[in-house]
Amino acid sequence: MSITVNGLDELKKLAGGDLGTSEWIEVTQERIDTFADATGDHQWIHVDPERAKDGPFGAPIAHGYLTLSLFIPLFTELLDVQGVTTKVNYGLNKVRFPSPVKVGSRIRLTAKLAEVEEVPGGVQISVEGAIEIEGATKPAAVLQSLSRFYV
Repeated sequence: MSITVNGLDELKKLAGGDLGTSEWIEVTQERIDTFADATGDHQWIHVDPERAKDGPFGAPIAHGYLTLSLFIPLFTELLDVQGVTTKVNYGLNKVRFPSPVKVGSRIRLTAKLAEVEEVPGGVQISVEGAIEIEGATKPAAVLQSLSRFYV
C-alpha cells in the first residue's frame, strides 16, 4: 500500500520511518532478454536457458543491473510525493547483489526513508532498500538510493 504525502513538509515527517513492502513481481525470461537487448549484455548466464541449466546457478539469472533498475517501479508502489514539480534520481550508495535472481523468481522491495535533507529548491531523500527474492534467505540487492524532489 502506497504512502501519499502532499509537499515537502509532509515528506520530512516520514524521515526515519519504514515505507513498507511492495507487491511481488515476477522476473521473466522475456524481461531478462529485453534488458539484454537494451544494454547489449547478452552473456549466456542471462539469455541462454539451455546452457544456463548446466551453469553455476542451474538456470538463467537476471542481470544485477536489471534487478537494480526494478527498484524504481517497486519504490513508486511505496511512496507517492504530490505537490512537487520535479522528481529526480540523484544516485546510489552501497549497492550489493548478495543473491542471484533466477528466471521465474518473484521479487519485492522493502524500504525505509533513512533521511530527508534540504537542498537548494527542494529536498534530497535517502532510501535504504532491500530487494527480496520470494523464498530466499538472502536478498537480491541491498542499496541506498538518493532522490531529489523540487518545488
